[in-house]
Amino acid sequence: MRFTKSYIIQYLFLLIIILFLILIINNVHFNLIRTGLGFDFAWLFRPASFSLAEHILPYSPSNSFAWALLVGWTNSLRVIFVALIFSTIIGISAGILGKSHNYILKFISRLYILIIRQTPLLLQLLFWYFVGFLSIRNPVNIIVPIINISNQGINIFGYILTPEFSSLIIGLSVFTGAYIAEIVRGGLNSVPKGQWEAYKSLGISDSIGLKDIIIPQALPAILPGLTSQYLNLAKNSTLAIAVGYADIYAVSDTVINQTGKSIEGFILLLIGFLFINLIISNIMEFFNRNILKNKA
Repeated sequence: MRFTKSYIIQYLFLLIIILFLILIINNVHFNLIRTGLGFDFAWLFRPASFSLAEHILPYSPSNSFAWALLVGWTNSLRVIFVALIFSTIIGISAGILGKSHNYILKFISRLYILIIRQTPLLLQLLFWYFVGFLSIRNPVNIIVPIINISNQGINIFGYILTPEFSSLIIGLSVFTGAYIAEIVRGGLNSVPKGQWEAYKSLGISDSIGLKDIIIPQALPAILPGLTSQYLNLAKNSTLAIAVGYADIYAVSDTVINQTGKSIEGFILLLIGFLFINLIISNIMEFFNRNILKNKA
C-alpha cells in the first residue's frame, strides 16, 4: 500500500510539471503568433553587422549571427579556462596558508578570504577594471622588461592582454580563489589530527607531509565543493558584460537587441552554458571517481 501510494504521488507530481510546461509553451506560442515574430532560427545566417572588440577566431561584421555567437562562446571558454587555473592556484595556496604555523601568513590568508567573500563580485570586477587598469597612465613594470601593466592592459613578451580580459581574469580568479581556499582548509581539517602528528613524528617535513600524506586524504572532501565553485565561476563569467568583454552573454544580448528573437537567443545561450557546465561536471566527476577508486 505504501509502495503504491508513493508511486501515485510521484506520477501526480510529474503530471503537474508536464501540464505546467505545456501551459508555458502554449502561452509563448500564442504570444509569438499575436506579435507576428514567429519562432525560427533562420536569422542565424544573416550578417551580424556589428563589430567585436576582442576575438580569438577571425571575425568581421559581415559574418553571420551564428558565427558571432560562436566567437562569443570561444571568448567565454578562454576566460573560464584561464580563470579556473589561476583561481585553483590562489585557492589552494591560501587554503594551505590558512593552516600554516606562521601567524603572519595565516593572518594574510584569513584577511584575504574575509575581504573578498564580503564584497560583491561585480564591485570587484569594476575595481580591477577602472582602478587596476584604466587609471594607470604610465606603464608599471612588474618584471622588467617582460611584464608591464598600463591602461592598455597587460603586456607579456609583447603580447597584450586587454584591460577587459585582464580585469575579468583577475576578478574571477581572486573571488573564486577565496571560496576555494575555504574548501581546501575544510578538507585539510577533515584529515584526522593523528595523521598530522604521525608524519611529524617521523621527521617528515611539512611540505612533503602535505603533498604525500594529508592532501591525498583530503581530496575526497575537497573535490565536491571544488566542482561547485568551478561551476559558479563559469556562471559568474557572464558579468563580463559589466567591463565590456565580448563573452557569449554580451554577444547574445547584442544579437537579441538586433533581431528581436529573445526566446531563440536565450535558448541558444542556455544550451551554450549547459554545455560548458556539463564539460566541467563530467571532468570533475571523472577525476573524483578515480581519486576515490585509487584511495580504495
